[in-house]
Amino acid sequence: MAKKTLKSSANNPRRRYSPGLPIGARVNVADNSGARVAMIIGVPEVKSRLRRIPTASVGDIVMVSIKRGKPELLGQVTPAIVIRQKKPYRRPDGTRVAFEDNAVVIITPEGLPKGTEIRGPVAREAAERWTPIANLATLIV
Repeated sequence: MAKKTLKSSANNPRRRYSPGLPIGARVNVADNSGARVAMIIGVPEVKSRLRRIPTASVGDIVMVSIKRGKPELLGQVTPAIVIRQKKPYRRPDGTRVAFEDNAVVIITPEGLPKGTEIRGPVAREAAERWTPIANLATLIV
C-alpha cells in the first residue's frame, strides 16, 4: 500500500487550526475598504466530507458577501482573508489564542489588500502566511 503524502504549497504553507467560522458566519471587516460587516459564503481551499459545512480558520481565504458598509459595496462578492477568530485555537508551542471578534481583510483577486490600513490585532498565523497583510498590520499577536 502506498504511503499518503501531504501536498504542500511553497508560497502559502497552510497549517490546520480549529475551524471557527462556518459558512453563514457574520464577520467584521477590519480594513478601510468601505465595508463594515460581511457574511462568509464559501471557503474555496477546504475539501471536506459530503454535506459537511465548510469552515475556515485564521489565515484562510474565504469568499464573503458585503452586508453593511458603503451602498455601492452592498451585495458584492469578494475574496477575503480571516485575520481573527473567537474560537480558541492551539499554537504549536502549546498556547491557546482567542480574539474578541471574528474579522477579515478584503483582498483583490491578485491577493493584495483592498484597504490601506488594518484596524485591530492580526493573528501571527495570518501575518506569516500573507506578507501584504503583515505589512499593513499595526499589531501582530
